[in-house]
Amino acid sequence: MLEFLKLENVLFLDIETVPMCAEFDQMPNIFKKLWTRKAEFLIKKPEDTAATIYSRAGIYAEFGKIICISVGAVKAVDGRLSITIKSFYGDDEKEILNDFVKLINTKYNRKEHLLCGHNAKEFDIPYLSRRMMINGIKLPAMLDLAGKKPWEVPHLDTMELWKFGDYKNFTSLELLATLFGIPTPKDDIEGSDVARVYYIEKDLNRIVTYCQKDVLTVVQLILKYQGKQMIQEEDVTVL
Repeated sequence: MLEFLKLENVLFLDIETVPMCAEFDQMPNIFKKLWTRKAEFLIKKPEDTAATIYSRAGIYAEFGKIICISVGAVKAVDGRLSITIKSFYGDDEKEILNDFVKLINTKYNRKEHLLCGHNAKEFDIPYLSRRMMINGIKLPAMLDLAGKKPWEVPHLDTMELWKFGDYKNFTSLELLATLFGIPTPKDDIEGSDVARVYYIEKDLNRIVTYCQKDVLTVVQLILKYQGKQMIQEEDVTVL
């Protein structure tokens, strides 16, 4: 599987997002109104309200923001693979996005380059693109999909690859990591914890570490798909 893939041409990525404000009541009134309208389609329990499910707002680009983008680049030296992981993070989303776009435009701007993540086609990449537009940032060619045919889209998705054409269910990165004997990236926090860790615990570094673990896990999963050995711990560099 994926015999054609040259890992050196792939930028692996993961993002972490949170609601635009710490609490529902802190949102501007117009966004309260719009989130309340959105929440009508999300509420499943009679006791829930737009405020009680507000923690879920972070998964929607219209009501959330990006606080961390982690990327990984793989290289081979004498047949031994290594990876370098770098993160763009902070409270200023526009700065994070601009730094990411600068990397894309300078180092991943050729036709053979690809972006890869887990569920990235459904979440990470659309979210990045929408937040760039909201922040007035021009989309890099890699993310500007207007007019492109499906086979021209330079994106790989480890979840989509696992489906083998079956579109009925979601398979988590944690589950696939467990199946393939890859150390779980969820050994500290999970996605549902990110907003709390960011707004209440104010521990952004913990979130960055979690995001970086996801990137490494995606790389290891691709290697498993290819039938190759995983990258060893001593060959992982975090900038």
